[in-house]
Amino acid sequence: MKTTAPSPTMTDLLCALDTLETPKVLVLGDLILDRYTWGNVERISQEAPVPVIRVDKQEPRPGGAANVCQMVAGLGGSATCLGVVGDDHSGNELKELLESSDIETAGIVTDPTRPTTTKERFIGRAAGRHPNQLLRVDRETSSPITEATATRLLDYIQKELAQHQVCIISDYDKGVCTDWLITQVIELANETRCPILIDPKRGGDYQIYNGATLIKPNRIETAEFLKQELTDISQAPIAAHKFLARVKTDHLLITLDKEGMLLANKEESSPLHFPIEPQEVYDITGAGDIVMAMIGLGFATGLPLAQTIFLGNLAAGLEVQRPGVAIVTRKEIRQEIFNSQTLSQKKHLKLREAAILAENYRNLGKKIVFTNGCFDLLHVGHVNYLTEAAALGEILVVGVNSDQSVRNLKGPERPIINEQDRCAMLTSLSC
Repeated sequence: MKTTAPSPTMTDLLCALDTLETPKVLVLGDLILDRYTWGNVERISQEAPVPVIRVDKQEPRPGGAANVCQMVAGLGGSATCLGVVGDDHSGNELKELLESSDIETAGIVTDPTRPTTTKERFIGRAAGRHPNQLLRVDRETSSPITEATATRLLDYIQKELAQHQVCIISDYDKGVCTDWLITQVIELANETRCPILIDPKRGGDYQIYNGATLIKPNRIETAEFLKQELTDISQAPIAAHKFLARVKTDHLLITLDKEGMLLANKEESSPLHFPIEPQEVYDITGAGDIVMAMIGLGFATGLPLAQTIFLGNLAAGLEVQRPGVAIVTRKEIRQEIFNSQTLSQKKHLKLREAAILAENYRNLGKKIVFTNGCFDLLHVGHVNYLTEAAALGEILVVGVNSDQSVRNLKGPERPIINEQDRCAMLTSLSC
């Protein structure tokens, strides 16, 4: 059995977004440099039946755990990056990209015996539009880091963990997150009462994550770990209970792509399902990272986990509409919260909700106009003056007198139309 999580109101989500503040997040994991080569495809090569790309743009972006750091920074947090790069151009480039986003890189270890993991994607456009990935070239080693390198990372974590509100392990199975290092970091985080969140690698034994605050496997990772199918949401609750019977964690969050997420813990008999609105998917790259970054900020600031997941769903929805890995900001999520509400939900608000909404509109750079009235027996004069008021700005806020207030102003026979009906008539006006 699963229960669908109750949807928060627009003002609940806006308040949750504003609660995130600027926490410090420590991120340990496999650092990747993503390179994107863009160009037009105008012909097929004479040498082989392959498209020829006329390159017009090349762009490096942080990937893997480095992207989680970038997402944290984009969402307004302060990120500290821990991992390993090679003594090469890609490693230097990746650190420069992180530093340009004000991400702390002192915990990145340079290992001259291994290359910086680099993924280069070639993206071609047909007739100047409709970009598609044609080829990806990976340069990497997945061999475990040495004991000396793992010890250097752990020493840095021991010094810095107390200065951070949450720790994220982003395990891409490129050799940095060894069993020994993960076990030590989880133990250390529990000793310092720092929430530790795991984005696990695909395959392997997830019992190495015992003691984590939250583990976030995706659909495929969960199915492979449990050796069972997870093709439908109806199978997810059973899978969650089996997972929690084998792995000791406070929370299990299974991401289910187009079916949203499922949150489970041992205390609750029915997992909570968080569905998502259908999206036009351009590229799923980075969706898991933005969810993990948002969950990290939520834990760091004490936000209720359910509200954080709703925000994570909104952020992931924005991410998949863009090519490659792209930063999602709080301002964009704020706008998406507005867009996700129905018109009637936007219009009829209580005073506290209106104040929150107005402040968020100001943060989006909107000009707000306020007026008020009784609006008992709505007539053309009301409509004309409201239309003129709306023309003075971008958002019109209308205060409506309560029934008691109208009686005090106009006598005991008024209002003729009650407060709820007067509000309903006003919300039907386009202005």
